[in-house]
Amino acid sequence: MNILIKGGRVVDPASGRDEVGDVFVSEGKIAGTKGKAERTIDAKGLVVAPGLIDLSARLREPGQEYKATLASEMDAAVAGGVTSLACPPDTHPPLDEPGLVDMLRRRAKSLARARVYPVGALTVKLAGERLTEMSVLAGAGCVAFSQANVPVTDTQVLWRAMQYAATFGYPVWLRAEDRWIAGEGIAHDGEVATRLGLPGIPPFAEVIALATALHLVRATGTRTHFCRLSTAAAVDMIRAAKKEGLPISCDVGIHHVHLCELDLGYYDANCRLEPPLRSQRDRDALAAGLADGTIDCAVSDHAPVDEDQKQLPFAEAEPGATGLELLLPLTLKWGAQRRLPLAKTLARVTRDAARVLGVATGRIEPGAQADLVLFDPDASWRVTPAALRSQGKNTPFLGYELAGRVRTTIVAGKVVWQA
Repeated sequence: MNILIKGGRVVDPASGRDEVGDVFVSEGKIAGTKGKAERTIDAKGLVVAPGLIDLSARLREPGQEYKATLASEMDAAVAGGVTSLACPPDTHPPLDEPGLVDMLRRRAKSLARARVYPVGALTVKLAGERLTEMSVLAGAGCVAFSQANVPVTDTQVLWRAMQYAATFGYPVWLRAEDRWIAGEGIAHDGEVATRLGLPGIPPFAEVIALATALHLVRATGTRTHFCRLSTAAAVDMIRAAKKEGLPISCDVGIHHVHLCELDLGYYDANCRLEPPLRSQRDRDALAAGLADGTIDCAVSDHAPVDEDQKQLPFAEAEPGATGLELLLPLTLKWGAQRRLPLAKTLARVTRDAARVLGVATGRIEPGAQADLVLFDPDASWRVTPAALRSQGKNTPFLGYELAGRVRTTIVAGKVVWQA
């Protein structure tokens, strides 16, 4: 179908375009010249941007359908303007076999919503002992390899995994946390955790693991992406490593640039996250690092949890929060707070995320895939369970008024969501 998107503010971080104009879509791609439109969308007063790319969205299939289904989370994705997402390997069972990866891709394709990019397990069953057949998993469609939130405690195994990945040019995605230091901790090791009587995770649990991984990057040359940084010290280390020229990138959960340990209040289980909410200083350093480009991308860290698991005492509640539908408004809120141009704000969830993921989307130019989001940057909405299409209703932002409302989402030239 030929679609004319007329009179919107076209913002494309990849090209620097920011102007009122038209976008013509033909045969699933952005067309350089206008033809006869079968459908016209009036975008006056709306921003027309590349569809958002989310590098961390748990879809809970296979194996955890009681928390969410692929159908519900795909609906949540397009309702939030997310047109491409990476799925971590910590499903049940983990994504360590090509059949599981193929099943996930086929299911996602049949729903005809957002594009799904599986991230394969780095080790069998995420047990940190035996390496997976990365070449076979890559052939099945995995774009990178990760342990999700399960660190490899045996450093030699991690070293061998990175050597293997480097040999074939596969990216490795790691979340830096020393499991022995983190122990049974569930909150930032600070005054709030002490007052609430919660076991803490010190910031150096992240720093030590990050230092180890950076040394392995130096030794192997593996293209490595560090997921969901949470500390100021880690931001400084990444900044220095990038100046050194190491082949690394990193992201931050969008929750962590807005919230800190004080938001735990009196044991708010919606704030039970992995990694934990850190200090105000860490939060501010993460927001600044995202602004100056030290941190490449913001992610939703979408992890829907069933209500029963969030009604438990804080220490027993399952960590995680829904985020697909909040990624856009929370990114806009961050950009407004830092007084950034809209194109630079959106770059962290479009152009830069596409570069890390290694895909050709995230841009509006002739020949590019027509993955687009049309949103009203000034329209505010209240975050309530009823307003969220995700099966998981758990978020620290319940009750917040946020600006940025998605009106239309287009994937491969097809309208997949319209408010």
